[in-house]
Amino acid sequence: MNVADIARLRLINQQLTETTLSTPVELVTWLGAVQGQEYAQSKWGLGLRLPQLTDADIERDFASGALLRTHVLRPTWHLVAAADIRWLLQLTAPRVHAINAYMYRKCELDSAIFNRCNEIMIRQLEGGTFLTRNALNQAFQQQGIEASDTRLSCIMMQAELDGLICSGPREGNQFTYALLEERVKPVATLSKEEALAEMAQRYFISRGPATIHDFATWSGLTVTDCRKGAELAKTNLTKAGDYYFKDVAPASTPTTERLYLLPMYDEFVMGYKDRSPSMLLSSESKPLSVFENLLMADGQLIGTWKRSVGTKSTDVKAHFLYSPTDAQRSVFETAVQHLQRFTNKPVTYEILQHVSK
Repeated sequence: MNVADIARLRLINQQLTETTLSTPVELVTWLGAVQGQEYAQSKWGLGLRLPQLTDADIERDFASGALLRTHVLRPTWHLVAAADIRWLLQLTAPRVHAINAYMYRKCELDSAIFNRCNEIMIRQLEGGTFLTRNALNQAFQQQGIEASDTRLSCIMMQAELDGLICSGPREGNQFTYALLEERVKPVATLSKEEALAEMAQRYFISRGPATIHDFATWSGLTVTDCRKGAELAKTNLTKAGDYYFKDVAPASTPTTERLYLLPMYDEFVMGYKDRSPSMLLSSESKPLSVFENLLMADGQLIGTWKRSVGTKSTDVKAHFLYSPTDAQRSVFETAVQHLQRFTNKPVTYEILQHVSK
């Protein structure tokens, strides 16, 4: 299995080709969690994988609470399925708290302040109430608690990691919070070993071929725990060298070329420590940053793209690493049409020859 084969198998297992899934919840469940600090971009990442979806479809699942946005795995937001939020928090929150400990101390936050803030949030949110961060901050200030900027972020993240609060429906473009116990019905509790096995199985099936270090980078867990999880899930996985994956028949490889407008922080990139299998066309003279919107074809990153969203239309500018072929121009147009269907908004575009050196 060469590096190009690894990239193509990841393309298939990440549901970017020939998916059998149909709903946002099915897809997020398959992936385990989807990095979500750029909310609009994260929705597009789901739409890329399920071409029948629209932005409005995903927003409905988010508003209903079937999909949630919270801090889990690492100190950043992720989209998760409601049924998975508790065991994901149980498994990964202790590590995130440990990473955040320095910021908690720097912001002069201790258990007494966290407990006071949690009590205030419970009183404000109980009974199915949804409130924005600013509204909750006003309640903190009324009780003499100064909470702004990083200090407020730490207070809210701590409550998310402890399973007290999660996302509610949006209020216009503002996110709201809800009490997790009111937002999500109870589910069976998993032991740590059961949760490790579940996470490892989902990760390697949805993102394989991948290594233990890839899994550790994505999950935020220790390498030791990741090795244990892979061992617990090994009966459902194939292992080749250092790579674990769910074997896919070669016939699943697409016969026609497609080009993908990957959003910033897409799981095809952020799901791995070693992204080199998809960086074969990126060179030192024309490097690609993985923290951009990326163009991808046949599992390889071939350029970047930017979009400017207006009230009535979206403008897309694509920068290819090398002069695109006629075939690539054609499939790029198809990708733009997909974005237009997803957003239900006209998209204009411009193709540029290469990224800046």
